[in-house]
Amino acid sequence: MNISFNIEDFIKDFENTCNKVQKRTFLKNEIITTYIEKRNQFCILKSGNADLVRYDLNGNKNIVEHFSQNDIFGEVFYTITTNNELLVEAKSKCEILIYIYDDIHNKCKNNCKFHQILAEHLPELILGKVSQLNTRIELLSKRSIRDKLLGYFNLLSSRNLSSTLSLPFSLTDLADYLSVDRSAMMRELKFLKEEGIVKKSGNKITLLYK
Repeated sequence: MNISFNIEDFIKDFENTCNKVQKRTFLKNEIITTYIEKRNQFCILKSGNADLVRYDLNGNKNIVEHFSQNDIFGEVFYTITTNNELLVEAKSKCEILIYIYDDIHNKCKNNCKFHQILAEHLPELILGKVSQLNTRIELLSKRSIRDKLLGYFNLLSSRNLSSTLSLPFSLTDLADYLSVDRSAMMRELKFLKEEGIVKKSGNKITLLYK
């Protein structure tokens, strides 16, 4: 997420000077948090990778967001219409810093800078989340699997300023993220390679038309 202030300094202040922060470690596949109305958690992923996922009534998994180092997440960024079907799963060992947003008006004894910085920049953080969700909605609105794949590859290419990109998760998770059938997605990816549109090596994709 692109923000105007230094996220490394923000996390350092958060971890070292705020006595209201909780530090927790989660192993792969553990549930980091569920999004429950009025809990208002504000979380920072200090290390590792995690996914925000939702399961429907049939148990089908949908990946809403993917989080990597320094990403920020939590109920404070989502409306009260979300429920405990929306949860964050660790995809690897994760170190998490957790803060209850309700405490923002109750400064630490140390009078840490974190509270002031959070209050100043929370609107920017929320707008960043809205932008990310709008990007995902745009991907999901594409009609074909091919358009969804190429739209996602183009997005990662633009972020990395390179025609070669690394997928942040497995192909199974990519299908969940794009809300498509994995077998159908693999066939389309095969066609894209055969037509010379993309090249794939492991989790690396190269866009040959750029």
